[in-house]
Parts: sequence; C-alpha cells; structure tokens
Amino acid sequence: MMSRRLQNTPLVSRLIEKNDARHFYSELLRKLIANGTLSRDMSVLVVCGTVKDKSIFEEVGFTNVTISNLDTRTAGAEFLPYAWSYQDAEALTFPDKHFDCVVVNAGLHHCRSPHRGLLEMYRVARRAILIIEARESLLLRVALKMGLAEQYEVCNVVTEGLEHGGVRNTLIPNYVYRWTEREVEKTIASYAPHVKHQISFYYELRFPFIALVDRHPIFMLTSMMLYPLARLTGKIFPKQSNLFAFCVKKPDLSRELLPWLKLEGDDVALNMSWIRKRYDVSKNNQPD
Repeated sequence: MMSRRLQNTPLVSRLIEKNDARHFYSELLRKLIANGTLSRDMSVLVVCGTVKDKSIFEEVGFTNVTISNLDTRTAGAEFLPYAWSYQDAEALTFPDKHFDCVVVNAGLHHCRSPHRGLLEMYRVARRAILIIEARESLLLRVALKMGLAEQYEVCNVVTEGLEHGGVRNTLIPNYVYRWTEREVEKTIASYAPHVKHQISFYYELRFPFIALVDRHPIFMLTSMMLYPLARLTGKIFPKQSNLFAFCVKKPDLSRELLPWLKLEGDDVALNMSWIRKRYDVSKNNQPD
C-alpha cells in the first residue's frame, strides 16, 4: 500500500519515532520517581498489559512488576523477568491494597466499563494508581470529524489480525472512552468519599501517525500538514493534547480523613464530636 511506502520515507519515519507514546510513558514514570510518588522497588501491577509495558518498566529499572491482561494467547514467558497474571481489569482477583501501585496504559478504553476498571485499580493499590488514556477535548473532536482519530477502534482490531484488540480483547472494535479531569475527580470521590484525594494530571500531544499507516494515504498526508499547528496548539493549550495521564495518590487515613470522620481501628466512622458542634443531633438518631 502507498501508506506503507510513505512510512518508509525518512521524514515519516522520524515523525513516527518522535510521536511514539512510549516516550511519554517512560518520562512520566521517571518524573514520578523523582518527586517521590514511585520508587523502582515498589510492587507494581500493570492491568491490560503488553510487552510494551514490560519493556518500558525494564528500561526505567523497576524490579517487582506483575503484568496482567485478558489475552488467552499469553503464556507469560514474554514478560520475564516479571510475573504475569490472567486478570480481568474490571474484576481483579487480588485483595485490597495488594500492590504499592497499579498502572494502565491505553487499556481502560477496552473495558465495557472504564470507570469500573479504574476503581478496581484503586481498590488493589496501596499507595497510588497511574492511568494513561485519551482526553476528551475540542481538538480531539475536530480530529474525529476529519477522520484523523477513531471513535471506535477498528484499526487496533485490524492490526491484531482481526482476532483480538477490541472490547475486552475480542474482535469487536471498542468505543474509545476519553476522560476529563472533573470526571476523574468525581469518580474517585464517589468511591472513596472519606478524603480529598491528591490527583496530578499530565499532558502531551503525540500525533498517531503509526495508526494511519493502514489507511488511505490522504489521512497520512493531511496529518503531516496539520502536525505543526497541532503541536503549537498543544504547547499553548496543554489540555487540548491527546495524551492524558493522571496519578491518584491514596491517602494516609490517620492524617487525611475529612473532619466529620474518624478512625476506629481500621474502620472509618462518624466523628460525633464534630457532628454535635454543627448539627442538632437527638438521641433517637445518633449511631450506637
């Protein structure tokens, strides 16, 4: 195909390499190590994982990683020296707080419920979760209208040989769910309403040239013409970028509970002294 010939030209090859999302992924891990959120000896679970995750964690120097996915073709040897586990991101079999950190890279949009996958990650994490997904934005909606991005991820199913790569790793192309900051905040707060969470957001614009290779050459040529403008827009308005990551730190309940709550052993309970100062609490509706 002409698109494949375009890919082999020096200019397009450089653009594809420059826009490889793995750079954002590895740089983000290093940044979180530098600010103390992560450390290389943490126990890490990767959900919806691939060999790309394995190579990036190796490159950055993590030593205790478990890669998980729903791929029935996986034997586990491809992830050595890391462990592998067959796991459904929407129903993880691990107990609460089993891993220091849980990570996903471009995997939640393959779930039937991305929110459920996010909250399962939160449940089994002890210190933090890291999610790299797409962000809903005006620039993204323009790209969808122009056919430069997909609302349903047909290209991934084609790349996987029309057997895998869709919703829950089936051959049915998945809807590409894209997040916003407010949606992340509301989802986490609804699940864990006992604290205000520290959530950090990160942005990067990477043009998906490699995803356009198997499509008509006009899409590649149009992307090349629009690329400088898109890069400039991403620099001026970071929230218009198509790569979006967020890191949710899990709180220390002994110090960060909301004031109307308190710890009783390992359980969260109402702080009745705070309640009584602010509300008229009769004996009939007080907790035992």
